[in-house]
Amino acid sequence: MAKAIYPGSFDPITLGHLDLIKRSSRVFDEVIVCILNNASKKCPLFSIEERVKMLGDVTAEYSNVKVASSEGLLVDFARENGVNFIVRGLRGTTDFDFELQMAQANKTMSSEIETVFLATDPRYSFISSSMVKEFASYGKSVAGFVPEQVLQQIERKYNIM
Repeated sequence: MAKAIYPGSFDPITLGHLDLIKRSSRVFDEVIVCILNNASKKCPLFSIEERVKMLGDVTAEYSNVKVASSEGLLVDFARENGVNFIVRGLRGTTDFDFELQMAQANKTMSSEIETVFLATDPRYSFISSSMVKEFASYGKSVAGFVPEQVLQQIERKYNIM
């Protein structure tokens, strides 16, 4: 059974994230979307619990997708859950440089886990969670960047009407 993990902070989940989840669900028998607590990212917009709920809501139609969270290292979570593959999205060359270093570090720590890179759909290549939060913080609509259920949550957080 080919089991994959798609890790990230997902604060918030974007349409680009959702596209990668959908595409991964067609490739792998099981995909675990794992929210990692990234200590380098200060002041998250949504709590881990809120992100788990939102991800569960927007991925409910994919029977082979599960949502989890982890405080530890990705390779440890992958090993504990019998995961063979790590899925990472690439928006451009900057992503590639960072993701290649992470893939190599993960491979050093756990040789049985492979990293698979998926090119982002060009419609979503400019979208990032950071950009979504910045636009919303200035009262701008982020419709078209995030799933509708997530849009409503963002609008509540920032009092956008």
